[in-house]
Amino acid sequence: MRHKMKRLAKFALIAPGPLKPPKTLPRHVRHVCYCGWAPRVSKIDTRQFSQSARRVSDSFTYKKYTLPQNYKPAAGIDLPAKMNAVQQRPRKRTAYIALGSNLGDRIGWIERACNEMDARGISVKRTSSLWETEPMYVLDQDRFVNGACEVETTLEPLELLDALQDIERTLGRKKIIDKGPRNIDLDILLYENITFNHERLKIPHIGIPEREFVLRPLSELIPDKPIDRARPWRLTADYLDALPPSRTPLTTMTPLSSHHPPIQALNPSRKTHVMAILNMTPDSFSDGGQNTPADRSSLHQTITTFLDAGATMIDIGGQSTAPGAPEVPLEEELARVLPAIRLIRSEFASRPVLISVDTYRAKVAEAAVAAGADIVNDVSGGSMDPEMLPAVARLGATICLMHMRGTPATMNSLAEYPASEGGLIGGIARELVARVRAAEEAGVRRWRIVLDPGLGFAKIGPQNVHVLRHLEELRSWPGLQGLPWLVGSSRKSFIGRVTGVPTPKERIWGTAATVAAAVQGGADVVRVHDVKEMAQVVAMADAIWRY
Repeated sequence: MRHKMKRLAKFALIAPGPLKPPKTLPRHVRHVCYCGWAPRVSKIDTRQFSQSARRVSDSFTYKKYTLPQNYKPAAGIDLPAKMNAVQQRPRKRTAYIALGSNLGDRIGWIERACNEMDARGISVKRTSSLWETEPMYVLDQDRFVNGACEVETTLEPLELLDALQDIERTLGRKKIIDKGPRNIDLDILLYENITFNHERLKIPHIGIPEREFVLRPLSELIPDKPIDRARPWRLTADYLDALPPSRTPLTTMTPLSSHHPPIQALNPSRKTHVMAILNMTPDSFSDGGQNTPADRSSLHQTITTFLDAGATMIDIGGQSTAPGAPEVPLEEELARVLPAIRLIRSEFASRPVLISVDTYRAKVAEAAVAAGADIVNDVSGGSMDPEMLPAVARLGATICLMHMRGTPATMNSLAEYPASEGGLIGGIARELVARVRAAEEAGVRRWRIVLDPGLGFAKIGPQNVHVLRHLEELRSWPGLQGLPWLVGSSRKSFIGRVTGVPTPKERIWGTAATVAAAVQGGADVVRVHDVKEMAQVVAMADAIWRY
């Protein structure tokens, strides 16, 4: 094989004849390009033998072949030095993929598609929120769930397209009509900063500027990135701002379990979840020793009371996080929480209750999810156990990241929030943005994250009231928008200081005011001890502010 260009005087003999696809391909390969006048070119890679071409000037095209690692040139062939060298690792490229589904378990299909990408070496680095949207073009079909993800890949654009289409086929997608119903839809939106024009693929995707269901998730990932190289001054967020308002405002979706609808944090008519606190500890600040794994009859009655009163979630804890509380051994925490989870799943199977495990230990989270828990509620935001966030990513569970500084033993000494650093609200927001970023880097999907401002944790007295006043500001903070919030104010000491009630169990009325304030501020979940009373407060607050 020879390669020649009109303005190139040098020739290099690579092989005595045309290259053909080998019957089998080794794991490690080399690449060589052939430049010539023929427009038809061939490529061999580790998946298939396909036709492709790239034009590198007006006068010639080149084709890339894959050669076996043990390829030896024929006698008299001078193999270029670069090909004799050790193969360099393929360069990683960044691309942005649109995710969509409007059939069956819509969020489940998207999560399976992301897992398939990871399994095939298309590494999902970050995800947007998931947004529920009205159908476009073909209107007579169900609502879509749409999102976007940032991936890292060594595949070229057409190779990446082949891989994504193979994932769609693997997941059972069958295209009936164009832009019609589908269980999974994967589209390449952007690939590095290139413009790519092929009959099968155009990059940037031609539909980006007109589609809010694409621009909104994409602008979460890259708000300040230009889409069109010819217009570098126009950013993703600019395209989104230029769209007319939607007839139906888009809302994010946070899945909780297969048996319960997701939280729609931007839906103004959503109902607030009541999370009942089930402490399986002897030393919790207001109800220590009230529940024990040994007394199944009493535990069953407590859970029944919670559900009958209107609780939709039960938060089970086996380690007190009150200031100065000693840390219990791992085995003890497991022995406290697992029997309660198993009891709920076995004896309340007909009632679709969500189970949350209140722990900052990865091993407890893993065991609890295996036993039937849906949500991991970590007061440290994944900071006290470095294995927590990777474990939650593997589990595919939803995690609540609470704001806290230090540990329960040291947090009260870390309640300074200087005005020069954004004050209390700015400090909480900045540190939660960092915890969200850490979760994403560990592989947790953004749509699996709930936030908690951490009342009583590294916040003293009036600071907690200030947080309740400014919850809406936290919800709107850049990097936190669209995420659902959990607020846990029940019976806490700041309520006692304001009301003058020293006994935690008697702080019902003060707690009721904080729960109403949380609903007004946009909380999606309130965590409470007094379920019957607070469920009534939530019902009234929802009627006032959620309509």
